[in-house]
Amino acid sequence: MRWRAVAFTSLGVNMALAAVWLVSSARQADRASNAASGAGLGLGGIGRTNFVLRRQFFSWQEVESPDYPTYVANLRSIGCPEQTIRDIIIADVNGLYARKLATELTTPEQQWWRSEPDTNVLQVAEEKERALDEERRTLLARLLGPNWETGDMVSLPRPSRPGVVLDGPVLGSLNTETKQAIQEISVRSEAHLQSYLEEQRQAGKDPDPAELARLRKQTRDDLAHVLAPAQLEEFLLRYSQYAGDLRSQFGQLKYFNATPDEFRAIFRNTDDLDYRIQLLADSTDPNAPTMRQQLEAQRDNAIKTALGQARYEEYQLLHDPLYRDAVATADEAGTPEAARSLYQINLAAASTQDEIQANTNLTAAQKAIELKQLEADQLRANSLATGQQLPPDATAQQPPPRRTYTLQPGDSPAVIGMIYGVPESAIRAANPGVDFSRLRPGDAINIPRNSLRPMTSPVVPSGP
Repeated sequence: MRWRAVAFTSLGVNMALAAVWLVSSARQADRASNAASGAGLGLGGIGRTNFVLRRQFFSWQEVESPDYPTYVANLRSIGCPEQTIRDIIIADVNGLYARKLATELTTPEQQWWRSEPDTNVLQVAEEKERALDEERRTLLARLLGPNWETGDMVSLPRPSRPGVVLDGPVLGSLNTETKQAIQEISVRSEAHLQSYLEEQRQAGKDPDPAELARLRKQTRDDLAHVLAPAQLEEFLLRYSQYAGDLRSQFGQLKYFNATPDEFRAIFRNTDDLDYRIQLLADSTDPNAPTMRQQLEAQRDNAIKTALGQARYEEYQLLHDPLYRDAVATADEAGTPEAARSLYQINLAAASTQDEIQANTNLTAAQKAIELKQLEADQLRANSLATGQQLPPDATAQQPPPRRTYTLQPGDSPAVIGMIYGVPESAIRAANPGVDFSRLRPGDAINIPRNSLRPMTSPVVPSGP
């Protein structure tokens, strides 16, 4: 606590000066007393001067008080200069409210599992911060007068850079010395990183991912010397490169929305694996590709273990843009449960589109008609799956009387019927002799011309 060191130094100097002055005054008084004594002999009396010396040594605990007005009065009673009193009180009050900010606010940095800040949390934090700052200013004005800001920390050092935010239930309750050590490690780590990047730039080389991983590992080792395991994990969940990469990855998936427990479990299960994968980057070892592949497989299995089967399946599906589109459509329609059905429709439509484009028996005009009809069929199928009103026909042109569809994984007559806007019975009728229970992905069936009119009770597969 630098302000305390300054305060002790200031008080020590003042007390020393006071002692010198008092000793000098006492000597002068003694000489004056002796002179007066000699002069007074002829008067038959002895002159004597009494001095009351102020105690020069005191305990700081005798001065400090949990009550600020008493604290100020004690400082004045020992002759502390007013500017020093201002510096001490301002520093102490600022420290008090810094601890309140660190422990009483829930900030976006504390929600390390979110890829995007929660706007509600941000607003509440800003309001709370304003209220605490107003409370701090009011207290200082009551203690030091309305013009206290004119002497705000004038003789105390100020930090040259903000550093990392250390707040919340875990990091906010750390003592001042530990927080200072963390800031120093962070500054030193950043300096090493920038120095390495500059060396690589001057040499015309790209940064080595393995070297970057080693630099990050060194920072972690330094932090482990000042933080307990739970505190270190909290810091890494907020500020480590790997945690940032996880947040970015989940943000790209857009609809995954990992919970705090899921994010923490994935981080714990995969953090060391990711470090070992990074060490293999650009390795010339002939076994490196195989080792990397094995580590990536372990990492994927670790994520599956952390999430459980159902959430892992959702996590995997969200890597497919077609599934993300299906989730967006379902959410917009207010029927999130229809996402799997819409995904099957999207897969089937994409496959049919590829088939149309690759069909050399169709002219460009025929392909255009087919694609336009496919678009209308997909819109109609989406409407049925989400229970929305059926859109009008997207094209007045009729497609060829029959078309061929190649089955995809998860397809059923009900899904295919929604895709093309025809009843399931019409699909079965157009394929006499076909045992639909024995169909497999890759089999082809005939699709009759679209004769569907609005269906009141569409069959929507629930999906796995």
